[in-house]
Amino acid sequence: MNILYPVAGFTVGTIVGLTGVGGGSLMTPLLVLLFGVSPAVAVGTDLLYASITKAGGTLAHSLKGTVDWAIARSLACGSLPAAALTLWAMQTFFPGGLGDAKGLISLSLGIALLLTAVSLIFRQRIQAFAQRHAPAKPNPRRTFWLTVFTGALLGVLVTISSVGAGALGVTALFFLYPHLPAHRIVGSDIAHAVPLTMVAGFGHWLLGGIDWILLGSLLIGSLPGIWIGSHISAKVPEKVLRPILAGMLVLIGAKLIAAH
Repeated sequence: MNILYPVAGFTVGTIVGLTGVGGGSLMTPLLVLLFGVSPAVAVGTDLLYASITKAGGTLAHSLKGTVDWAIARSLACGSLPAAALTLWAMQTFFPGGLGDAKGLISLSLGIALLLTAVSLIFRQRIQAFAQRHAPAKPNPRRTFWLTVFTGALLGVLVTISSVGAGALGVTALFFLYPHLPAHRIVGSDIAHAVPLTMVAGFGHWLLGGIDWILLGSLLIGSLPGIWIGSHISAKVPEKVLRPILAGMLVLIGAKLIAAH
């Protein structure tokens, strides 16, 4: 076991605890660019890593009553079938294994990171815009199907890149449920991410894209990191951290796209 893996897990876990930024937007590019892990293995391993860490977050939000299970189920109605279809397509079009999909995964990862950075920078403005332009009488049926469609888009993106279930999912929900408190949107998004990342992660495992030793090493560091980060988050100015993280994601995303 490389001792730097738990260190990386602790670092990312602490940042996730501090800011709430999804671990995939940090962990996957870190594994690819710093440790030289294959993009396919990095994505698959990070998906199962996310499902385990987000399960703890879901339990915490559920105990606080900040999960809207109807929203989580609506998202899952779209994301789980989309994840399964994406895995089938990857197996069909890349019969030589996920290693052949390296270019597609790197490009998708770069694009997902740039979109995540934008959502981080403009989150408050996006939320305010959505609230100002919210319909006086929302159509529940229309909202349901838009939520399912949003879940399907997230299912494809997360399955390919492991990024998108966090910041991008929350941003989309701001538009779909503008009157819902932010903490319920975040809790619902985290709850939805657990089955999505689990299904996508096990799909990658069946396709040979999981490093179990790497997964265990990351969890050894990240679980205490998330706990520490969440406890000191109130003492660290989020307005300083988020722009720095967004800038990092822009640079990493641009590098991955340029390399492709």
